[in-house]
Amino acid sequence: MNDISDRLNRPDLDAFWMPFTANRQFKADPRLLVSAKGVHYRTEDGREVIDGAAGLWCVNAGHGRAEIATAVSQQLLTLDYAPSFQMSHPLVFDLATELAKLAPAGLDRVFFTNSGSESVDTALKIALAYHRAKGQGQRTRLIGREKGYHGVGFGGISVGGLVNNRRAFLTLPGAEHLGHTVDLGRNAFSKGQPLQGAERADDLERLVALHGAETIAAVIVEPVAGSAGVLPPPVGYLERLRELCTKHGILLIFDEVITGFGRLGAPFAAQYFGVTPDIMTTAKGLTNGAFPMGAVFAHRDIHDALMHGPQNAIEFFHGYTYSGHPAACAAALATLEIYRREGLLTRAAELSPVWEAAVHDLRDCPHVIDIRNLGMMAAIELAPRHEAAGTRGYEAMVGALKAGAMVRFTGDTLAFSPPLIITPEQIEELFAIVRSVLAQIA
Repeated sequence: MNDISDRLNRPDLDAFWMPFTANRQFKADPRLLVSAKGVHYRTEDGREVIDGAAGLWCVNAGHGRAEIATAVSQQLLTLDYAPSFQMSHPLVFDLATELAKLAPAGLDRVFFTNSGSESVDTALKIALAYHRAKGQGQRTRLIGREKGYHGVGFGGISVGGLVNNRRAFLTLPGAEHLGHTVDLGRNAFSKGQPLQGAERADDLERLVALHGAETIAAVIVEPVAGSAGVLPPPVGYLERLRELCTKHGILLIFDEVITGFGRLGAPFAAQYFGVTPDIMTTAKGLTNGAFPMGAVFAHRDIHDALMHGPQNAIEFFHGYTYSGHPAACAAALATLEIYRREGLLTRAAELSPVWEAAVHDLRDCPHVIDIRNLGMMAAIELAPRHEAAGTRGYEAMVGALKAGAMVRFTGDTLAFSPPLIITPEQIEELFAIVRSVLAQIA
């Protein structure tokens, strides 16, 4: 803040400790968004900014949907809160039923959470509880993957494979990691799934040989890694991973917090790839980002394995005060209706050729060393500066915002995932802005 007028027009920035943000850097030059509609944000100085990131991978139906706001408002005036421990309310059962209809066959038991992080920790607990119920309580080892992101709970950071998320905190004992699938030598500038690398799923056999399959409870992967910079799986990779998990009696968990609800052109990535996991985590697009909510889908066999013993016994000692919150359920049901009415769960299949052509057209921009895309996700990886990794990506993000586009950055990679209502013309506008910004970065 440089003068008195700035201080009068802006809120006091001191009290809010911002998540995943360089707080001192931000507060020296704040980037404040004050309203949003459709595929655009509006900044505090009145500029319209195209949203190239769907907020935070979540606003799939676009901003300012009156249907969702109305549903939430009416629900809060009717039933603002109901406990989900030992009692409930009708809307949560309606929502679970509607979600089960969308899910891959068999994944029709739904446990509600409030975020992707909670969904991941819930899924890991379900996996452990399932094996105990089956008399295999020695299966306690959880396997993630390098470059994976599974939220910020202790379970999520333990199976996650982003170093900065792990190094400052305790992690669960026994967590292991598959190798990542990034291979720029063979797969740089792939359009869609990379052709090389399916054999990297066989890394699971190494961990089985090292620890014994009888000790491994679950493998969790993002079908398309998002926070690491949009990493589509090599052709055949997920199929091979499914085969190996089945062979060894290991549960396969898909973290679909980002890919769920239409991001690839199908309701879930599991359907896009034709690979069905045993458990699936979701959040973000479930309510179009309008209300905190997540959902874990479990195969009915996993659910039913826990439904034993006295009828008055709690089968799964886990839950949250706000699991299945009435207003969240109202937001989710309104969101699902928008998705259905406007065909948004499959619209990415229609848009993706235009999207792919537009992002790969930036291949000749300065410092670009890779471009990746799948569905309505894409990444542009920039060469890092010597001894200053991440600065080029940060400058590109800031420059894009000033030029009229909001994009995400992770290190020196720019990531894109716009609202699914975006038009071909707006796609061209978005990447024209990015091109101009990349041309200016030394």
